Amino acid sequence: MMAWLQSARDSFHKTTFPHHTNKGPTRCRPARTAAALAALLALTSCTAPPPSPPSSAAAPETPAAPEQGQSPTAAAPAPASSAPKNADGKQGATPLGWGPQQQDLDAAGAAVAGMTLSEKAGQVLLPSYAGLDHRTQAATVERLHLAGSMIMGDNVPGTPDGLVDVPALTAVTRRLDSAARSGGRTWPGLIGVDQEGGVVSRVGAPLTGWPSPMSYGAAGSIPLAAQAGTGLAAELAALGFTVDFAPDADATIGPADPTIGSRSMSADPRAAGNLSVGFSKGMLAAGVLPVAKHFPGHGSVTADSHKDMPVQKATVAQLKARDWKPFQAAVAAGSPMIMTGHIAVPALEPGVPASISKATYAALRGMGFKGVAVTDALNMGAVSGRYPHDSAAPAALAAGADLLLMPVDANAAHSAIVKAVGAGTLPLPRLDEAARRVVTMMIWRGRTKPQYPPAAPGSGETVSARVSARAVTVLAGRCRGPHIAGRVRVDGGTAGDRARFAAAAKAQGVTLGAGPLVTLIGYGGAPAGGDIAVALDAPWPLARSAAPTKIALYGRTPGAFRALLAVLAGKAAATGKLPAAVGTYRPGSGCR
Repeated sequence: MMAWLQSARDSFHKTTFPHHTNKGPTRCRPARTAAALAALLALTSCTAPPPSPPSSAAAPETPAAPEQGQSPTAAAPAPASSAPKNADGKQGATPLGWGPQQQDLDAAGAAVAGMTLSEKAGQVLLPSYAGLDHRTQAATVERLHLAGSMIMGDNVPGTPDGLVDVPALTAVTRRLDSAARSGGRTWPGLIGVDQEGGVVSRVGAPLTGWPSPMSYGAAGSIPLAAQAGTGLAAELAALGFTVDFAPDADATIGPADPTIGSRSMSADPRAAGNLSVGFSKGMLAAGVLPVAKHFPGHGSVTADSHKDMPVQKATVAQLKARDWKPFQAAVAAGSPMIMTGHIAVPALEPGVPASISKATYAALRGMGFKGVAVTDALNMGAVSGRYPHDSAAPAALAAGADLLLMPVDANAAHSAIVKAVGAGTLPLPRLDEAARRVVTMMIWRGRTKPQYPPAAPGSGETVSARVSARAVTVLAGRCRGPHIAGRVRVDGGTAGDRARFAAAAKAQGVTLGAGPLVTLIGYGGAPAGGDIAVALDAPWPLARSAAPTKIALYGRTPGAFRALLAVLAGKAAATGKLPAAVGTYRPGSGCR
């Protein structure tokens, strides 16, 4: 089962920001109007004042923002710099609008000007590798002058008891970073990972387990999303990661969206933008580069780009009104990186994936984006079959990409770039521009000091549990009072899910073996019967579940199950609100 879960996680994204009463139980009454939703989200946007700045062994939290104006659906505040302070504390040169300053660009320009064609080609490639042989990957990074390396699930060394071998993984990232710095390069390497939380989590326990990103939309708190971003990133930074390909800024359309689902923070594009920006700022405060993805918007297409190329049939005006809003928010906030998806948009360039489309990059730059544009993984089905022999690499660069993620074969991609420059199909000035952007970002990343220090594995558990406690949503059933009376049965989910449920039940003084039946619905699960249906991932199956009580949990971490049992036992209120429609339950539905 663990092998299946790891395989599912890796294939999912890449191929290899109420109160209690004494009146007794009441029925859940959904908040169904847009005005009510905005008011409810505003009420739920408050967080407790954070503790003093954390040590490396404590869960880091970003300072809570003022309560007013923190509804995810409110207009985004004026952009403020979220960049870490200079290590020397001095005022830097002119800012470039996406983190780095003019001094970083100048240094990068000088460095790239002194590079050979082969070195320039390497600086725009971020490949992955198979298995645990990081030494061979390090040698490839050195030989091809690569920007760094991705770490996927099968690259993570483990212990005999199934945990991540943290010292060994740290040694891997250090060796790969050393390789990326070879040849006289003074900036750090791009050591990347996909760690969104929920189903896309490449590095497991003892690192903190985070619920699905949709939890942030249900919790409705930008400061809480920022705290989570810091908590997640601080643990990654301690392991040597410099970039995390998160958050997913897409606004989902619901069950017709087969790819994004609970990875989306909200179906509301403004909420998705504000929450993902908050999460990104939290990540950057811990020293890890965030990546907003997947422009021009993957949440409203009905095909999976891991298998084939989705077609986005919306007009440019429709895209601007919905799918592009989260990315416009990212640009306004000074996001350092935005990922383009493998989505064909006939209104921009028919039949061409956005990741390889000049019109798409022109649209992104037209929004004012000045940072690094990175492609989605080039080994995905939407691209690999259409562009054999890694011909997608030079094509994407020529179109306007700056960084190429996970080509099928790094050697072939590198060779294709060099040959394309020689043939004139990839202008050298375009390659120079791409390499300068990547190097500018990493020089900036290398010389700046994060607001929060690295954190020990598992130090974010308190924040993760707080997210789930704020997110749990009752669609149907009691809004106050206990759902169970001391005893409960459980079915569905995985053995691990049921074990975590049992542990949380024991902590609440609830015994298993009799009483109401709770049916757990995991990722991709079917509607459920019994007495209480609980969705652990996207809440879509609850629409057709026959159980009279329907609860969206958006996660399967120990903290999520503790939040669930507290609600079932009547010891906590379910304060979450649906961030997307579920059948007849409209966005904003939940207990008042």
